[in-house]
Amino acid sequence: WERIACSILALVATVHCFSADTTGRQALSAHPIAGNDVLAQAIESIDLTSTSHVDACRVFHGRGGLHEGYEHLTLDYFRPVFLLTSFKHVSDDEVSSYQAALEEKCHSQGQLLNLVYQCRAQTGNTTTTVLVGEIPNPHIVTESNGANKYIVQLGKHQNHGLFLDMANGRSWLESKCKSGDFSSVLNLFSYTCAFSVAACNGGADLVVNLDMSKGALKVGQRNHEINGVAKRAKFLSHNLFKSWGKLKRLGPFDCVVVDPPSYQKGSFVAEKDYVKVIRRLPSLVAPNGCALLCLNAPELDTVWLKSQ
Repeated sequence: WERIACSILALVATVHCFSADTTGRQALSAHPIAGNDVLAQAIESIDLTSTSHVDACRVFHGRGGLHEGYEHLTLDYFRPVFLLTSFKHVSDDEVSSYQAALEEKCHSQGQLLNLVYQCRAQTGNTTTTVLVGEIPNPHIVTESNGANKYIVQLGKHQNHGLFLDMANGRSWLESKCKSGDFSSVLNLFSYTCAFSVAACNGGADLVVNLDMSKGALKVGQRNHEINGVAKRAKFLSHNLFKSWGKLKRLGPFDCVVVDPPSYQKGSFVAEKDYVKVIRRLPSLVAPNGCALLCLNAPELDTVWLKSQ
């Protein structure tokens, strides 16, 4: 780390600062969670009548490790659809109990429940089921008081187009662009380019998005179009580890965002490949610039990331 001639901000999506169920940042879970079943308590605290413009947020973030026994569960809200995700097998009765709690909460506030359940217990064998209701098509949600619009695709793929555990990271980047600290951003492993939308809407002059998936980048381009910021973004469908020279010529950048998958067979394994990215940062980050380092693996914490 001493070799990197820029400031480094290390943010890990699964550490405490990204637990929406404890920070109270998100409109749907603004009350403390208490009791034996903390996910049920999070559901009880939901307020669907709020006039807030937040319509995409993480209601419960068990992956943050703050609630023992619930590390496998997350509950997201992509208005008007709830998404319950489990990273291990749970019984049908347990899923049904959470569905019933959500139905009761929605009914009490004059709303109909739309609920998708995704089980990610086995790598490469994800199952996604619409338990009740329906999913809008197209499905567009917003962050940043309605300013940032994103296309989401619940039920079609393992990932849905917007990672809600990284909302704080997008907010931080947008604020830095608004303040004038960052005018150019490199967004590595950009997926559908949500970081780029936040940066462009914050006032960044240029954001370069790089991802191997042409399909994800196509959604990213549409995200920029519906936000009216397409002219300030570039989209590169390249293998990062074969593109250092091209990126260096496009830079240096005021901020480099690194938000890779923890494991993607054949392209990136965090435990061995993240350090390769970190070693390239000095050639990509401008003097007095910053790198936003993210990782979605609970087993690899901030200490591990800094040790790289």
